[in-house]
Order: sequence, then C-alpha cells, then structure tokens
Amino acid sequence: MKKAVIQPKVTLVGAGPGDPDLLTLKAVKALKKAKAVLYDALVNEAILDYAPKAVKLYIGKRKGQHSHTQDEINDLLVTYAKKYGKVVRLKGGDPFVFGRGKEETDYLEGFGIKTAIIPGITSAIAVPASIGIPVTQRKMAQSFWVITGTTSSRTLSPDIKLAAQSTATVVILMGMSKLPEIMTIYKNCNKQDTPVAVIQNGTKKEARQAIGTVSNIEQLVKEKQLAAPAIIIIGEVVNGHKSLLTYFNEQFLEDEFIYQNLDIEPILA
Repeated sequence: MKKAVIQPKVTLVGAGPGDPDLLTLKAVKALKKAKAVLYDALVNEAILDYAPKAVKLYIGKRKGQHSHTQDEINDLLVTYAKKYGKVVRLKGGDPFVFGRGKEETDYLEGFGIKTAIIPGITSAIAVPASIGIPVTQRKMAQSFWVITGTTSSRTLSPDIKLAAQSTATVVILMGMSKLPEIMTIYKNCNKQDTPVAVIQNGTKKEARQAIGTVSNIEQLVKEKQLAAPAIIIIGEVVNGHKSLLTYFNEQFLEDEFIYQNLDIEPILA
C-alpha cells in the first residue's frame, strides 16, 4: 500500500493582541487541525493549548533577542510544511499588520507550498479599546493612522511627521525606543497639550498604562517603568479613557460578578 503523499500547507493565523479570549473561532479550528505550530514572541502561550497534539516551535523575535532571523524562519516554514503537512504560523495581532506575513507567504509559494490567511484582531485597535479609547470618534477624530515607530533601517518612520500635522488619531507600534523623538515632533507642531496614552501588555492581565499629554508622557512612562511591548496612542480620543471608566464605575461599582469575571478592579480614586 502506497504511503499517502503529504500536501503541505501553511496557514498564517493572527493570534490577536494578547488576551487568548480574543482569538477567532476560525483560528481555533486551524490550530486543532495543525500538525505543527511555529509561533512568535507576542503570542500568548495559552493559545497553544488549542493544538495539544501539534509539534510546537518558538521562533520569536524581540529587540535584542532574536531566536531566528527572518530568513531562517522562512526556511523553517518550508521544512516543517514538507515534513508535517498542516502547519500553523501563529503571529501576534494580525499577520498582515506589521507582521511580515506577506513576505512569508510569498516565500512559501515560491516552493509550491499552499498558504492561507486567518486574520487576527490587531492590537492597534483592540488595545486602545480595552481601556476605553476609541481610535475614531464623531466630531473629534474622523480617521486614524497606524504607524510603525521603527522602520527596517531602525530609523523613525517619516510618516509620523505627516501624521502629527493632522487631526487624526495616531497609533504607533514598536515605537517605545523612539518615544522622545516622537514627542519632539509633536512639540514642534505646537501640540504639547495633545493627550497621549502608552499601554504595555494591552488586553492581558498584566496590562499597565500611562495617560498624559505630549508634554509629560515621557516622565510618566519613566515613573511607571513602562517598556515594550507597548502601544502609543496620540490624539483627543485619549480623553475618552477617563470618562468611560468613570461611567463604568458609576454604573457597576456594586456588581461583584462583573469585577470577578472580567478581572477588573473598581477605580475608587
């Protein structure tokens, strides 16, 4: 009897912003069918429980801590696809939002390996929303920019200078090391009083944040010892953070069930 030929296929799956409950149903189905899972540094490892029988390989990249180069990751995807057939490439957030997903699918398809994409909830929208900040709001912000703080050449994206001149909400990913430069650009645009939020480990239980303005956010981040992975949100919509939380506490302060099950503590100050 002839051995069945393995038809290799790699599915790029967005793991969402961090909270495993924000994983999509389609992603869960793909993980359950996977024979191998190659996952990133920003993926909550609790998500791997959906693939109990799959071989798992960590291929994360964090600043100064790269387990593999991108070229090595591409080659590993090809190797695992040929060996195991059904492979999930698990990436934080959405695979096509600063996730180099297109580079990986192009490489795989160059070897005749089929690919599929399962979008994930991007941290650019979900993380601000998790603490009550909308990226758009009528009469306040009619658009939003999502910008990488650090380009492939390790420099600050020039788009930030353009965004700072607009009234749009600006969400900056991978920008913590460039925070002073970013705030200088806004100060040069006479926007010292523009609200700013910095959220570390957004949507996770260990999430922390600093809320301030262009003029004082650097000091607040230093005082609270915030660091990457974190998202920077700049714009008037950040003011919604306080009003929404005040409303939430006024409405539900006495409801223990909500606080216990949502893992939220009332804000009494």
